[in-house]
Amino acid sequence: QVQLVESGGGSVQTGGSLRLSCEVSGYTYSSNCMAWFRQAPGKEREGVATFYISGGTAYYPDSVEGRFTISLDSANNTVYLQMNSLKPEDTAMYYCAATPHGCNRFMARRLAGTDFRYWGQGTQVTVSS
Repeated sequence: QVQLVESGGGSVQTGGSLRLSCEVSGYTYSSNCMAWFRQAPGKEREGVATFYISGGTAYYPDSVEGRFTISLDSANNTVYLQMNSLKPEDTAMYYCAATPHGCNRFMARRLAGTDFRYWGQGTQVTVSS
C-alpha cells in the first residue's frame, strides 16, 4: 500500500523559505514521477513541481520557476520541495503526489493532477506580507 505523508508547512513572511518533506512508503520509484501540487481556497489545484525519476529531470511552471526546487532522496524515501523567496500568492495547501504506472517527459512537463493516483493529506503553507 502506497502512503505519502507531507510535513514541513508553516507560516512565513514574504521572502522567507520553507522545505516541505514527503515520506514515501510502499512505492516503486523507477519509471514514475513524483510531484508537488497546491490548492488555495476557491482556486483550482496547481502543479508546482514534477520530478521525472528515470530522466532525473524536474519541471516547474513559470509561477515558481527559479524559486522552488524538487528533489528525491531515494535512500531515505523522501521527496522534498525547497521553496525560496516566498510570496503571499504561494499560500495554499501543498500535496505530494505520485504516478501509479509509469511516467514520461510529456506527462512530467504537463503537471496534470489526473496523471497522479497517490496523494498525501497535505501540509499548509501561509505566507504573510
